[in-house]
Amino acid sequence: MKTIFPAPLFAALILAACHGPLHPPPTLGPAALAPAGAAAAPPRSAGPVVGIDLPTDASDVLNALQDSPVAFVARYYRDPSSRWPPLSAREARRLSALGLKIVAVWEPHYPDPAYFSYASGYNDAITAYGEAKAVGQPAGSAIYFAVDFNAQRLAPIERYFRGVAAGLAAAGGGRAEYKIGVYGSGVVCAAIKQAGLAQYSWLSNATAWSGSRDYDDWDIRQSGPLADLPFNHDSDEAKTEYGGFQIANAAAAAPYADAGPPAGMPAFGTMAAATSAGAAPRTRPSPLPAGS
Repeated sequence: MKTIFPAPLFAALILAACHGPLHPPPTLGPAALAPAGAAAAPPRSAGPVVGIDLPTDASDVLNALQDSPVAFVARYYRDPSSRWPPLSAREARRLSALGLKIVAVWEPHYPDPAYFSYASGYNDAITAYGEAKAVGQPAGSAIYFAVDFNAQRLAPIERYFRGVAAGLAAAGGGRAEYKIGVYGSGVVCAAIKQAGLAQYSWLSNATAWSGSRDYDDWDIRQSGPLADLPFNHDSDEAKTEYGGFQIANAAAAAPYADAGPPAGMPAFGTMAAATSAGAAPRTRPSPLPAGS
């Protein structure tokens, strides 16, 4: 028997057969939603971050750093009597202008086990805070404190870091502005971090030191020099977040210009004014006696 469809219904069936079933529109990713002509951002590397540490002014090796895979440079705050140059405001601006991060580390003048006490930690923190402020190190970043020998007695090291915490709090007017990192052997890094006395740990390249071969909770790990860098340094690798920093607005300064400290930058070793414009400088806390 021949079936006859009304004309409107027949037209609807033909259209449905031509177009097929309807599908929801595809979900657009960020690249598709970007403005026309905008380049897609390259994916971030999931691997370790490459850095170096060196005892001298990195301003002298900026050309080599610019052409290297280095992403951060670790430099030192030091006792004023040290013969080695500390990190300066000019050096920090030059490194930041190249897009490099800076890791700040305080190293005692002598790696003497007898040096480590609550009082020495407190006083080192006060001095490191003053140098950090003079450089322009932003609050919330870290200052590492080095235990640069194979420590066997951990109690004096823990007392030293309790002094560091108290000194940074006192220098900050009752609240520490900087996080604390520890540099040393695996045993030292583990003990200080597990005690809650440091947020970051930096494992020394001295793999024969106690606990270093098996310690894997590091945020930075030191290694030998990079073959392509023709100056004295150690290489480092860091995990995602390690307390590094950059100086704000440093890109406006020419990294190779011998411009000196910017107007208003306090002299080295003095307590700087608070970060807000016009704020009064804090009074430097009194050092603790050596026997404390």
